[in-house]
Amino acid sequence: MNQDVVVTCAVTGAGETQHKHPDLPITPKQIADACVEAANAGAAITHIHVRDPETGAGARGHDLFTEVVDRVRSSGVDVVVNLTTGMGGDYVVGDETPTDPGPGTDFVMPEERVSHVDSLLPEICSLDCGTMNFGEGNLLMINTPNHLRRAAEQIKKLGVKPELEVFDTGHVWMANQMVQEGLIEQPPLYQICLGIPYGAPATTAAMKNMRDMLPDGANWTAFGISRHQMPMVAQAVLLGGHVRVGLEDNLYLERGKFASNGQLVEKAVKIIEMLGAKVVGPENARKKFRLTKQK
Repeated sequence: MNQDVVVTCAVTGAGETQHKHPDLPITPKQIADACVEAANAGAAITHIHVRDPETGAGARGHDLFTEVVDRVRSSGVDVVVNLTTGMGGDYVVGDETPTDPGPGTDFVMPEERVSHVDSLLPEICSLDCGTMNFGEGNLLMINTPNHLRRAAEQIKKLGVKPELEVFDTGHVWMANQMVQEGLIEQPPLYQICLGIPYGAPATTAAMKNMRDMLPDGANWTAFGISRHQMPMVAQAVLLGGHVRVGLEDNLYLERGKFASNGQLVEKAVKIIEMLGAKVVGPENARKKFRLTKQK
């Protein structure tokens, strides 16, 4: 069991949830305010996506990331900034001609996917460590071994800690390979992502299996989506890990009741403390994960 737990809050994500939650953070101000709310509730880290302010759809504009990060950094609230690099890895296979990308495709080279990290220098950025069928339909999340190595090399040069997002056991294998090749600074930080169709399910067995594959000395955190979010909070702590909650992964505080990011963090904190552990703040998170506070 982990006695000193780091809580990450993923405040908005990029999924098609903007029409499902009445108060989903969409504009840069709303996203930054959500980060501050989560930090005040006990989150040491905020995982940040941005959205098109007009449509609410997931986006990756540098101006949007810059405004969010500037607002968080000028808020006076200490919280570790974790920027996504997941955008730009989506390929929708065409129904008629599979080599013609379908609507919703956003697939670019790895250097472009990490370019906002280069300019903003967060303490952490995510790195999705494999390819998979992502939900129903024809959407693929594509992260090839060569693209991953190029992204990891650039992130290492910047002195940013990559959060190795692993959605299945093959992703852990790939992440471990990059650690062995020296592309990832020690100690590595893994994010075990559970319940996304069709990756690993949100179960005790899946989490333990993936945890058992991690190299000695690795730090790890985990989450489950939707109704599995809070059970996976407890499970991660019991298995020795850290936790992630937030509206990216789950919209509800309880059945039929929409949540805010702060409420989800508060609920996770309560679970952690009821297990006999304690939640640690951003300075302890920096020490545990050996982060470089860049700005």
